[in-house]
Amino acid sequence: MERVLAASAVITDPTGRVLLVLRGTEPEQGCWSVPGGSAEPGETLPETAAREAFEETRLHVAIGAELWTVTIPTSDGRTFEVRDFAATVTGGTLIAGDDAVDVRWFSPSELDEVPLTSDLRGYLTRAGIITPA
Repeated sequence: MERVLAASAVITDPTGRVLLVLRGTEPEQGCWSVPGGSAEPGETLPETAAREAFEETRLHVAIGAELWTVTIPTSDGRTFEVRDFAATVTGGTLIAGDDAVDVRWFSPSELDEVPLTSDLRGYLTRAGIITPA
């Protein structure tokens, strides 16, 4: 089984909203998630999180502390080991890019209104990003 290192950016704003992208590819195509993707050779995982955030949202972000790690198996036998990092916007213009179909800010109460990737609400809650529903 091939292990693929990846990273994501958990981008929040001062009002408590979380920036999510609508996934255009598998795994979990059609669900909302934090922006992220596979690490490139020689890239640190915080660098991966920042690059992927920019590619999918066109926003520049400052990467903070690592929040959690999630393992995502795929149907083709690979396993993604994804490290998720806290992030804040430092510049850019919000627009969906790369494999993101859409991108938008969500208040915690809006998260129940859309399909999220597996246990995203739980991860956000356990990390203290949002309060329990």
